[in-house]
Parts: sequence; C-alpha cells; structure tokens
Amino acid sequence: MLKRFILWDFKRGSWQYDVVVGIILAFIFLTPREVFRDGQRLPQPHGIAMLPTENGTTAFYVDPGLLKDVPENQRVAKLTELLQKNTSNRKLAITRLEPFKDSDGELQGYMVITRQ
Repeated sequence: MLKRFILWDFKRGSWQYDVVVGIILAFIFLTPREVFRDGQRLPQPHGIAMLPTENGTTAFYVDPGLLKDVPENQRVAKLTELLQKNTSNRKLAITRLEPFKDSDGELQGYMVITRQ
C-alpha cells in the first residue's frame, strides 16, 4: 500500500485517489509558513523603490507621502535617515533630490540619487 501511495498508483476518481489529493491539499493549506521559514510573498509597501543605475550611484523612487509633513529644508536629512534605515547602509549619502512631476505639474514622487 505504501508503494502505491508513493508512486500514486490509484485510478482517478477512486476513493484512494481522493484521500491522497485531500492529504496533499491539507499539507499545502494547513502547514504554517514558519515551518519553511517563508516570509511574506509581497513586500510591505513602504514607499521606497530602488532603481537600476550605473557608475557607482544608486537611485531611489520615493513616494511623496513619506515627506508630506516635512519642511523642504529638512527633506534631505529625513530621506537620508529613511534610506539608511531601509538599506542598512549607514554610509549612504544623498547627492541629488529631484521632485518627479506628471504632465500636469502634480507631484508624483521624488528621485533620489545616492552614493556610498
């Protein structure tokens, strides 16, 4: 019986086949995520996205909501703190901060260029 179970040697529609499918489905849906050390499938939205770059710099897109209540003269300091925390890189420094606007002139986010 164990050999038939391992090799799945049951006719489709038989009660044995249904039991094996039920066991597989129970394993898939009832096994806790921690058993396989699996985290969340989708990253938690935090408003910062790393963009591909060249020449030793790193670019980030930052959601404008993160800087909503921050005065303009303190934005670089706040962004530096946020990026250092998110990347775990204390040497990260912002070289350029540019607002990203749509065709109507409405702020969509910020492009941040950094160096390490």
